[in-house]
Amino acid sequence: MTTAIITGDIIKSQGQDPEHWMETLKSTLSNFGKSPKNWELYRGDSFQLETTPKTALYAALLIKAHLKQYSNLEVRLAIGIGEKTFETNKITESNGSAFVNSGICFENLKKNTLAIKTQHEHLNHSLNLMFELASLTIANWTSAVAELIAYALAHPDHNQQRIAKHQKTTQSNVSQGLKRGGFDELSKLLQYYQTQIETLC
Repeated sequence: MTTAIITGDIIKSQGQDPEHWMETLKSTLSNFGKSPKNWELYRGDSFQLETTPKTALYAALLIKAHLKQYSNLEVRLAIGIGEKTFETNKITESNGSAFVNSGICFENLKKNTLAIKTQHEHLNHSLNLMFELASLTIANWTSAVAELIAYALAHPDHNQQRIAKHQKTTQSNVSQGLKRGGFDELSKLLQYYQTQIETLC
């Protein structure tokens, strides 16, 4: 079975009270399944999440948007796509090429905070270049912009007026915030990613 494994950890977590971000992370991961079968936290600030290959980038962006609301937090995420050949009730004890790809990808993260590894090197190269460019924008999200992006990602059917009403702000502020956060470009990246991944699965 082809699946996606996201391995992540929190950068600079020691400088933050875990109470501030831990529940947000757990709540975000819970959108994609139950712990410990589908996701699990370990070593305090590391985690693994299993999701569908098509959903993996969306999950990664949602995690980043939620955690970016805490000013000094950054999260590193490695997406591995492949097979799951051994399954247990705990994701961290399951195995297969998806887990191996995610682990290798995570170990190779340097300055990048988002990368992917599949069995197809040409796809890895093009997607990782796009992820690097997207990360330049994501790195500059303010807490307010990250909150807007997170809401817009989670509610794709809501227009700017409806988002403004929920966020108790103006449609103009929503428009400017989404533009600063590169939301349109990220949406195009998501669409491109999904069409490419569909050819693998």
